[in-house]
Amino acid sequence: MHELKRTHMCGQLDAADSGARVLINGWVQRRRDLGGLIFLDIRDRTGIVQVVADGEVSRQAFKTAEALRNEFVVAVKGNVVRRKEDAVNPKLKTGEIEIAAEEIVILSKAQTPPIYIEDNNNITEALRLKYRYLDLRRPSMQKSLTLRHRVTMDVREFLDQNGFLEIETPMLTRPTPEGARDYLVPSRVNPGRFFALPQSPQLFKQLLMVSGMDKYFQIARCFRDEDLRADRQPEFTQIDIEMSFVDMDDVISLNERLMAHVFEKNLGLKLSIPFKRMTYQQAMEQYGSDKPDTRFDMKLVGIADLVANSAFKVFSDTAASGGDIRGINAKGCGKTFSRREIDRLVEYVKQFGAKGLVWMVVTEEGVKSPIAKFLTMEETDAIIKRMDGQAGDLLLIVADRPKVVYDSLGQLRLDLGRRLGLIDEHAFNFLWVTHFPLLEYDEEEGRYVAVHHPFTSPVSEDIPLLDSQPGKVRANAYDLVLNGMELGGGSIRIHDTNLQQKMFEVLGFSREKAEEKFGFLLEAFKYGTPPHGGIAFGLDRLVMVVAGRENIRDVIAFPKTQNAACLMTGAPAEADEGQLKEIHIKLDME
Repeated sequence: MHELKRTHMCGQLDAADSGARVLINGWVQRRRDLGGLIFLDIRDRTGIVQVVADGEVSRQAFKTAEALRNEFVVAVKGNVVRRKEDAVNPKLKTGEIEIAAEEIVILSKAQTPPIYIEDNNNITEALRLKYRYLDLRRPSMQKSLTLRHRVTMDVREFLDQNGFLEIETPMLTRPTPEGARDYLVPSRVNPGRFFALPQSPQLFKQLLMVSGMDKYFQIARCFRDEDLRADRQPEFTQIDIEMSFVDMDDVISLNERLMAHVFEKNLGLKLSIPFKRMTYQQAMEQYGSDKPDTRFDMKLVGIADLVANSAFKVFSDTAASGGDIRGINAKGCGKTFSRREIDRLVEYVKQFGAKGLVWMVVTEEGVKSPIAKFLTMEETDAIIKRMDGQAGDLLLIVADRPKVVYDSLGQLRLDLGRRLGLIDEHAFNFLWVTHFPLLEYDEEEGRYVAVHHPFTSPVSEDIPLLDSQPGKVRANAYDLVLNGMELGGGSIRIHDTNLQQKMFEVLGFSREKAEEKFGFLLEAFKYGTPPHGGIAFGLDRLVMVVAGRENIRDVIAFPKTQNAACLMTGAPAEADEGQLKEIHIKLDME
């Protein structure tokens, strides 16, 4: 074979190509020797096509086919022919045809791979990550990365059509306080000084607004040295967006249309916009979470006012100390849950800080509960009415500090939703959560820290509270939540130098420290800064949702493990003494 250039991809052939003379390249997925005939499944990233090597048609093709093994790389020349009716494979796009091989050339031989190159195999993730280049040959992984490409191109297309410029920002920048730990990069030419890899392009995109770029976006690589979870990586990709002369509604509207564009192009779904909105306070009080899963009901219900004077000391003491008392109604579970299952729920909420869980089974005659004797009939009736209790329902109540109540009942709600089959796995429930707290008090550091970042604008009517009650100041911030998962978040930024300086003071930065860390931004603000705001979406997480995958590593080509390590390359690795000397670093491992 003198010309090995392919004419077609394997998975693109179909009945319309019958009679065509083709040359394909790919990997041997499977080989079946039937004596005078050898059937080969040849695979590339578009799919699989069947090749038939018939000794009567081509002795060369047949002899070569005899030597083939799985994962050999081959070139096959031949004619596309229709399969016999009883040999059609309706599961394959190429299932109506096959290639009658005239010539087969082995381009590369392969050892037996340590993992099977097919889906639905019980392969450990450690093995998949060690041999990632083999894992990526599997059809599901190739489909995921192809989808990631398409989503990325759809985002670029939409933002380009809406007047945005894609602008790159530096990977080597300066370390800044707040947020997660930075990855530091020592500077060889500036001994003792360090760059930081960006946790996000936040400062640069604000500077681009000062620069008059008006609408910016970037498919941005970001780095955070923090503990990992299934949906978190030390290096990740953001869809980063910033706009000038906008308010919250403008940013939200644009990004609703962006999501609608992505989901229609890739899943054929027409999303209903505008999406629902809910304040942070509403989300916490009703769902116990700032990223509520609204695919099912079972909302938290407050009852503190009903039991503030109760003889049940847990209730009355909690109410007197300014705590919260809330419950959820597990419909029908009073009939179906055994006492052992209820006890399991009590233990479950203790994982999230709750000291206990009060339970009440509603019956036709009243309630069955360990605390029934401490409640008056009026209090019991009021609780049942407030929580919409019907005979057979199980009422579950936590009394504690608000954070403990939200965490424990929010998690219990999700656990029950899964156990009771209340969650529609095919639904896509988008929700904007708005007006987060601007600040939260850090007990360890003894100061307020920014919930989002130091450049988030406070709600205008709350600005006077910065001096007197900083913890009550609301932010012009918004998160987009989908099915209980945060897809992205953003805010309207501070564009006034005096207000930005005030924010730094509240965060405990001296004027000198603020100038040291953010002086270039404060200097830029002196020269005319437009009102501006933006948002950043996790591209990895968005693709994971669109692909219907449960692990973010399944949509990243070369991800890290939970320990921020690459099993394939062995990174991070030791540096030799010469390299360390060049960058003026000595190791102290004691």
